[in-house]
Amino acid sequence: MEVDTNGEDESKGGIWALEQKIDQPMDEEAGRLKNMYREKNFSTILLLRLAFQSLGVVYGDLGTSPLYVFYNTFPKGIDDTEDVVGALSLIIYSLTLVPLIKYVFIVCRANDNGQGGTFALYSLLCRHAKVNTIPNQHKTDEELTTYSRSTIHEKSFAAKTKRWLEGHALKKNALLLLVLVGTCMAIGDGILTPAISVLSASGGITIDHPGISTDVVILVAVVILIGLFSLQHYGVDKVGWLFAPVVLLWFLLIGGIGIFNILKYDSGVLRAFSPVYLFHYFKRRGKNGWISLGGIMLSITGTEALFADLAHFPVSAIQLAFTVVVFPCLLLAYSGQAAYLMFNKEHVSDAFYRSIPDGVYWPMFVIATLAAIVASQATISATFSIIKQANALGCFPRVKVIHTSSKFLGQIYVPDINWILMVLCIVVTAGFKNKSQIGNAYGTAVVIVMLVTTFLMILIMLLVWRCHWILVFIFAALSLIVECTYFSAVLFKVDQGGWVPLVIAAVFLFIMYIWHYGTVKRYEFEMHSKISMAWILGLGPSLGLVRVPGIGLVYTELASGVPHIFSHFITNLPAIHSVVVFVCVKYLPVYTVPEDERFLVKRIGPKNFHMFRCVARYGYKDLHKKDDGFEKKLFDNLFMFVRLESMMEGGSDSDDYSLYGQQTRCSRDFFQPDTTNNTFSSVVDLTISSCDSIVPAKSPLTVINSGMSSGQVSSHTEVDEMEFLTSCRDAGVVHIMGNTVVRARRESALYKKFSIDYVYAFLRKICREHSVIFNVPHESLLNVGQVFYV
Repeated sequence: MEVDTNGEDESKGGIWALEQKIDQPMDEEAGRLKNMYREKNFSTILLLRLAFQSLGVVYGDLGTSPLYVFYNTFPKGIDDTEDVVGALSLIIYSLTLVPLIKYVFIVCRANDNGQGGTFALYSLLCRHAKVNTIPNQHKTDEELTTYSRSTIHEKSFAAKTKRWLEGHALKKNALLLLVLVGTCMAIGDGILTPAISVLSASGGITIDHPGISTDVVILVAVVILIGLFSLQHYGVDKVGWLFAPVVLLWFLLIGGIGIFNILKYDSGVLRAFSPVYLFHYFKRRGKNGWISLGGIMLSITGTEALFADLAHFPVSAIQLAFTVVVFPCLLLAYSGQAAYLMFNKEHVSDAFYRSIPDGVYWPMFVIATLAAIVASQATISATFSIIKQANALGCFPRVKVIHTSSKFLGQIYVPDINWILMVLCIVVTAGFKNKSQIGNAYGTAVVIVMLVTTFLMILIMLLVWRCHWILVFIFAALSLIVECTYFSAVLFKVDQGGWVPLVIAAVFLFIMYIWHYGTVKRYEFEMHSKISMAWILGLGPSLGLVRVPGIGLVYTELASGVPHIFSHFITNLPAIHSVVVFVCVKYLPVYTVPEDERFLVKRIGPKNFHMFRCVARYGYKDLHKKDDGFEKKLFDNLFMFVRLESMMEGGSDSDDYSLYGQQTRCSRDFFQPDTTNNTFSSVVDLTISSCDSIVPAKSPLTVINSGMSSGQVSSHTEVDEMEFLTSCRDAGVVHIMGNTVVRARRESALYKKFSIDYVYAFLRKICREHSVIFNVPHESLLNVGQVFYV
């Protein structure tokens, strides 16, 4: 790229032109990468295996709903047996419309290359519209194999929707807030599911032994919960194989018992498949029928966990397991309970256990207890996936994430969240002691997550799938009619336990929003306070810098420019390493970045400066493991860049910098950012009269131990430079990281001071440091402190 000295650059000065040459975006480097990554196709045997395994991880929650649905639908008893048929009809159509049609065959198709959950939908939207609140993406990132973004025609309805979304920062923040609300409710789901499932299963003891007190049942449930959460560190892969046979047996048994009860008591309940009985039910019961929808809602709980757990299993396996096993067995189980209640309506509080034949009661009790444990596993696994995604997208404090499977990348374990969930589950179980109130709380959490998913799906259908607006309208209308109906019903039960998920979600929402706010402000600070490379070139004469042996890795959130921490560092210690690499680690709204496309490397300045920029790109599914060898991979890519650079005909650096000698005019570059942006203020006076003034023959920027002149260094061959880099690496690698402290201004409101000075500061203190994530040895770490005010 040539510099037009008579055109636009003339008015902006030589320093501006120099800056454009030195610190260009990495378009060319990104273009050189080969997109070799492809998703593997699953063989039939592997697909069957994954479908079987998914039963133990994904469908436990949905499968154990028969334990408590009829009791929560009729908490005050059944007045008319025809109400049982109406309730069964509602359950049948709820299962058909929501889990089967909406989620398994529509929403699951909106996955982000196999990833599910609200954040996966948000990532898809971030790729198709500029709605990300942290604008750290560049057009080079769109060349990734996994980016999967199609072009939008300017005059299409999708383009209008895109422009509307991008039109104002308020809409971007509203979209993020909607996603965070759905995420927090899903976390609340992960707390309430183990509580109600295990408590309902444990309650079966009292059927055969009525003298056992409620406290004993609670104690049994708490012991089971502690055991369940203690198993999580073994990983979903192992737990799935342990639980899958149990759940398969569970579904076959409840289906078989359902057939037995239908044949024994009343096969006439099958008329509930006619939608006419829906209208009869509401007409007969009125307001009470409407309120009872909060109990019917529990029949489809676990559906959101199904979507969030797509990270663990492929969509085809999820669909196969649901249509062949889960759906028919659930319909038979509910129909069987309804048939039993037609003749035993006084047993509605224990309909599940009462409807079990005497000969198989205790074996069924054991299987039910194990299935309740599995039900909890579904939402726990989903919560881990959600937290990992939120963490990668800057919406949750950094926590330890352990990859538990060498075969499936999405199977993870988050220790801190695991123990927090365990404590909250025990508190809810021991605090309520009543599965009816827990059920009310449970329904509130689930329906809000479903509403959030519906709103996001509308945008997905418009922007990503480019569906006709009529199809979008039909989907939105049907989904919102069903879900808003359920939502209006659960509102009646907010004071009867429904407030619990609202409180839990509010706490998590506050934490996530404060963390995201601090993250955005830190990024803006980096952007506004970054130093131009032209300023760096003038540091030799102005500060008398020396080059010391070794390699300095300067970590920054910027993919261009020099971070403030570097200028802060060399101002206090006027020396830099023989080789300096600016390392930018950034997360993109993609599920993964293939290894061969992860690193971008670029040289900064003339060759004898030995300064590079390396951008490491990760997806929200990618993990930093201790055995990953981040430092080794970085150096491998750096050395590969040097080798490829020497092989390229007419190296870009020599050509580019030969142009700098033509910049013979003098100019001044004043770097004085606006103090309203909360950044530092400095003035740099840099005069350039010739190429020699940029790189003097005896510049202090040369390596002091090399004994070579600038001209000799610039004439190094590839082998010489490789040896030089290797010797510098052997001399020692220092990781220079910023330790930015965020403070609220003195004149800030009290709530802002509390949020920033106490809440955000506390979260920063307890979260994992970047040095731990990248496995940086303490002896090689150098923290550069700085404070800025918001």
